[in-house]
Amino acid sequence: MKQAVGDSAVSSPSHNPEPAARRQRWFGITAMIISAMAFGGLGVFARLAYDDGTEPITVLCLRFTIAAIVMHGILRLRGERLPRGKLLIGLILLGGIGYVGQSLAYFVALTMASAGLVAVLLYLYPGLVTLLAVVFFKERLTTRKLIALALALAGTALAIGPIGGGKPLGIMLGIAAAVIYAIYITVGSQITARAGAIPASTVIMSAAAVVYTGIMLARGPVWPASINGWLAIVGIALVATVLAIVMFFVGLERIGPTAASTISALEPLVSVGAAVVVLHEPISIWQLAGGLLILTAVVLLARNS
Repeated sequence: MKQAVGDSAVSSPSHNPEPAARRQRWFGITAMIISAMAFGGLGVFARLAYDDGTEPITVLCLRFTIAAIVMHGILRLRGERLPRGKLLIGLILLGGIGYVGQSLAYFVALTMASAGLVAVLLYLYPGLVTLLAVVFFKERLTTRKLIALALALAGTALAIGPIGGGKPLGIMLGIAAAVIYAIYITVGSQITARAGAIPASTVIMSAAAVVYTGIMLARGPVWPASINGWLAIVGIALVATVLAIVMFFVGLERIGPTAASTISALEPLVSVGAAVVVLHEPISIWQLAGGLLILTAVVLLARNS
């Protein structure tokens, strides 16, 4: 009888953490890919909304307000509760300062520098995340991770296309957006591990919604002119916010900030593809080459699991 119990214990999968850990890592990689694809549609949705007469602050306010309402509904259906105490305060700061600061810096930079230059500056953040993770959390860097990071950065530069110029303040704001986003991801990897993806996302979106509502009311709203603009904003809220942010935190919990930020380099590739399909924008051989480098980086990280 003892032997039978012993054999059962040895053969039980629950006593071997390797397959479970591998499944969790693959789940995290898949979640990050879904997140990057959802975030990648943001530019096209935003372009459609702007073409319908609205402006960035109104779009951002509606984006986070709709997303926060949806997230509170999901939280209630799942029977989960919002975090409390210091954890709640940390998430509020993450959304109200981190997310708002990054998006404001990015959108203002776009008014002072070319879209290509601002995008290249923003995608400095995977390297910054890697640096922060090594310095503060002692994350071990493997050769595979470093190669994947370099490929992702090079591929992003190619996928974005011609850079163009910009005013010094626009360049500074573009760098600021990258720095804030890197801190946001690094800090978020620690906080969401304790709060959970759904509660953390709900608080972050709610905090951002409150801040942007205040800014919009102070400036005055500029509503879309037709149903097309409103549908684009709903797409921003549900696809490029709820789905994107929830999947981002699900993946972040399982694969860590360095791998998560590297896989996020898929975002500009998806943005370019969506612009080609929806907005009929041209695509160059260099952008295709950049996409290949980014996909190679993702495959390298996946094989690492």
